[in-house]
Amino acid sequence: MSEAALRGRTIAITRSGDDAAEFVRLASRGGAAPLPLPTIELVARDGDPGAMAARFLDRVKKDDPDYTVFMSSKAAALLLGAGKEGGELWRAVANTAVVAVGPKTRAALEGRGIRVAHSPEKRYSSVGVGELFTMLHAAGKKAVIPRSGASTPFLRQLLEKIGLEVSEIHLYDVRASSAGAGQWGRFAGLLREGGVDAVIFTSASSARAFFEIMGRGRGRGEVLSMLGGTLPVAIGPFTAAELEGLGAEGVVSAGVHTVPGALDAAGAALAGSAS
Repeated sequence: MSEAALRGRTIAITRSGDDAAEFVRLASRGGAAPLPLPTIELVARDGDPGAMAARFLDRVKKDDPDYTVFMSSKAAALLLGAGKEGGELWRAVANTAVVAVGPKTRAALEGRGIRVAHSPEKRYSSVGVGELFTMLHAAGKKAVIPRSGASTPFLRQLLEKIGLEVSEIHLYDVRASSAGAGQWGRFAGLLREGGVDAVIFTSASSARAFFEIMGRGRGRGEVLSMLGGTLPVAIGPFTAAELEGLGAEGVVSAGVHTVPGALDAAGAALAGSAS
């Protein structure tokens, strides 16, 4: 990370303070002022955790998957939280080869005692997972993916093209956060004054929610105008495409699809604009 490029900068991220600990630590270490924004909240599809566990177990019993693929730490925490440690749900997951999209998801699983068999080496994204399954010669195998209802079909279609049978189980939906009104008010004030150097968008869902929250009482054009002097940084290509579709200009996409990778991309872009 280019700490010199971040020093004295104000960098926002579309995560709540509870979810932004790594970002706050890295940004602060680089001399930046971190600004977490509670942007999305998760709404479980099954109000009863037992119903969620039963739905997953029914699918596993029906499909007998070889792999369970986790595309976020949220999905891992939500699914495993619906069962008891060492119980039937946990055993159902552990009896498959578990795939984690990246280090944060791996840590969430291993912190709960679930062994992770595979992770992409470099691309922590759907593309990286597809590359991983290509290297595993997994054609003819079955995979189950517990994930958000807001997910695109890209990963499922990619794995099916490779030759896997894929089942997606939508555990939760995503909506714009109703929390942090004071934080958003302060952020809007800073943005108007040109006091925010960059905003890191951590998912396509968070990009949509950001514009929904900022658009309350404002038109899209006003929000884009407020963002005019701020660098939009996307954690990956799908997020970048969503931002561009929303009208954001000058979007920078992280080469490594993690929070540290996004901070690196922000630092490099800000250093380039200052030179």
